[in-house]
Amino acid sequence: MTTRTTKTANRGTGNSKTNKAIKTCEAPRADVYERVTAKIIEQLEAGTRPWHRPWAINTAPLTRPLRANGLAYRGINTLLLWMQAQTCGYRSSFWMTYRQALGLGAQVRKGEKAATVVYAGAIERTEQNEKGEDEESRIPFLKAYSVFNADQVDGLPERFHPVAVEPNTPLDQMQRIEAADAFFTNIGADLRHGGDRAFYQPAADFIQMPLYETFESAEAYAATLAHEAVHWTAHTSRLDRDIKNSLGTKDYAREELVAELGAVFLGADLGVFIEPRADHANYLASWLAVLKEDKRAIFRAAAHAERAATFLHRLQPDYVEPATEADPERSGQAA
Repeated sequence: MTTRTTKTANRGTGNSKTNKAIKTCEAPRADVYERVTAKIIEQLEAGTRPWHRPWAINTAPLTRPLRANGLAYRGINTLLLWMQAQTCGYRSSFWMTYRQALGLGAQVRKGEKAATVVYAGAIERTEQNEKGEDEESRIPFLKAYSVFNADQVDGLPERFHPVAVEPNTPLDQMQRIEAADAFFTNIGADLRHGGDRAFYQPAADFIQMPLYETFESAEAYAATLAHEAVHWTAHTSRLDRDIKNSLGTKDYAREELVAELGAVFLGADLGVFIEPRADHANYLASWLAVLKEDKRAIFRAAAHAERAATFLHRLQPDYVEPATEADPERSGQAA
């Protein structure tokens, strides 16, 4: 006979009487993986990378989506909320649950539609096997929550609404590029310049970049270097991702998706616009094939990309570990 002890709270969806009447962006489905993947496939098939927000037309500061407490969203939630902000034209970077808006003395406007975010966790169990010995096990799970942008909420304090900034003023751009240069210098990679290709060579563990002056802009250089730096984190001495894959294979496409997402995450963290790569069109078909075959592929890619970005941040001398994301249902925090 097997006995079981569960160490986590229930696995509800976070719905309550307070927010049952709030509309969501789409009809509920049992499988959040399918829902999110279908959304991303739809945009890729239209020739759009959903993780590239049109920064140039938005006068809000460049940043990740933020919870009401100022903590940045990570991984797949970054993509989901960028997509929603782009679709709906939201300017604020802040998102919150319905109940959290009420707690701030504010109110979601009637008829507003919520965006979906997810919380990944695990149930830890202690079970006795047939020999009477305790065995630990972890069962991962994913919960979906509804959140609203601050632009959909009346009565919020002014801090939730962005102050308009002049995008790409010469001084601002120079400061951001200098900060990005310092960031990539601090990672300590073997960085070489020359030739007309950018790539990471895992066997010899170096990053090859064309000469700086051959790029159209400083941000184009930073975008390319960010992409290759994410590949660099895959080395066996670092995050140990398998990148010994042939061009054109699905494994190669998966790693390119990780590097693509990781570069965009870094761009938001550093305040640098990550321009679409010239070979963008070449990857769309391969990414679509991967996502259509595996509904969890984008979740894994976003998770690997987040780990890579975090790894590079931890190499900075002034790095401070951010607060850990909590389960909103258990902690009362924003999703």
